[in-house]
Amino acid sequence: MTDGIKLVLFDMDNVLCDYDRAKRVACLAELAGTTSAFVHEAIWDSGFEALGDSGALDAADYLRGFGERMGHPLSLDEWVEARRSSMQASSAMLEIVRRLRETVDVAVLTNNTTLVTDHLDTLLPDLRPLFGSRIYASARTAKPDPRCYRLCLSELNVMPQNILFVDDLMANVAGAREAGLFAHHHTSVEAFRQALSEYGLLQGRT
Repeated sequence: MTDGIKLVLFDMDNVLCDYDRAKRVACLAELAGTTSAFVHEAIWDSGFEALGDSGALDAADYLRGFGERMGHPLSLDEWVEARRSSMQASSAMLEIVRRLRETVDVAVLTNNTTLVTDHLDTLLPDLRPLFGSRIYASARTAKPDPRCYRLCLSELNVMPQNILFVDDLMANVAGAREAGLFAHHHTSVEAFRQALSEYGLLQGRT
């Protein structure tokens, strides 16, 4: 069963990088001259952020609506900088990716607007050398909807039974399994290494 894994598909936030939403919200609040609580409610609690993830808003409408909701005419550069400041690459996970690339393909599927993938080289420059063009934002339908995984798989041209998906949210893991993928709930680097060994993907490695 495990010999069939040909590609490991990674979530981004809190898997390949540490993502501090509170830091991002604080940065946005400072720009708007308001409170973090106001920004969080306007963007996240309201469901607005999910509209960008699911593709209900295109990138331009998302950015414009983002600024309107927080009461500040947010520029693209400001949006990117607030996002960038909240992200820190996981060196341990990226080292695992480097090792995996010796024997299997790797890709990224993140619940995010296309602004993230369009500006990834600024946001998280460590990813492009490892994943190349195989970095996908949900942007049409979001995880955990099984359609999100199927759309990504159609781009990758890989069958679901040949993919191991890795995500920090159990709901997204369940959605991947519903779509026919193998899936791992990411809780720590150590547990991920163990899971990869059990799948036969890092045997003989430390």
